Amino acid sequence: MKIKILYEDSNILVIDKPSGIVVHPDGRTKERTISDWVIENYPKLKGVGEPITFDGQELDRPGIVHRLDRETSGVLVIVKNAKAFAHFKKQFMDRQVKKVYHAFVSGFLKNDYGVINKPIGRSPSDFRRRLAGRGARGELREAITEYKVLKRFTDENGEKFSYIEVMPKTGRTHQIRVHMKFLSHPVACDKLYAPKNPCPAGLSRMALHASSIEFKDLKNKVIKIESPLPLEFKKVLS
Repeated sequence: MKIKILYEDSNILVIDKPSGIVVHPDGRTKERTISDWVIENYPKLKGVGEPITFDGQELDRPGIVHRLDRETSGVLVIVKNAKAFAHFKKQFMDRQVKKVYHAFVSGFLKNDYGVINKPIGRSPSDFRRRLAGRGARGELREAITEYKVLKRFTDENGEKFSYIEVMPKTGRTHQIRVHMKFLSHPVACDKLYAPKNPCPAGLSRMALHASSIEFKDLKNKVIKIESPLPLEFKKVLS
């Protein structure tokens, strides 16, 4: 597994996560994860942070303070010790971490700019999915997503897409995917939330990329880390 390191100091590691790799194990599959890579390259991180429980099985998440979905690429922060973990956990809870994503979504968004403020719950029909709006089940958690349209285009197959910059203000599971689906402009190539929608010509992975993250280090210095736009995204745009 080849992983590019975007930033590193004595407390923090920021990597460029490739699309198609899971961040931490789920106890069901044996595939390699980012957690495996961390343990192999930074064995001292084993036990740092909080484990996750799946089906009664406790799984280690070495230094993982947030996550990206399997198909999402881009910036991912990993911490190296308990002090850094507590520092980042508080920043995420206080919504002080600024994240920017780029995505292709189906159709032409009507407005150039918008804020989606819609709580997210569970889907009643599929345990893997989340839902915003009517019909959501379980605890409804506040979710706010800001977006800006950068470009609208029609691909070589005549399909319409919008290229957007997305700034999630909260950190719910699948938040961007759920909120764009709520607007009826789901993220392109999203097999879970829009399996029948077309992909932009030349793209075969979910069109969501974590472009940058901004946070304070343990000395309260503001640090912004950026991940270059994936080559396949550049090809679609050109």
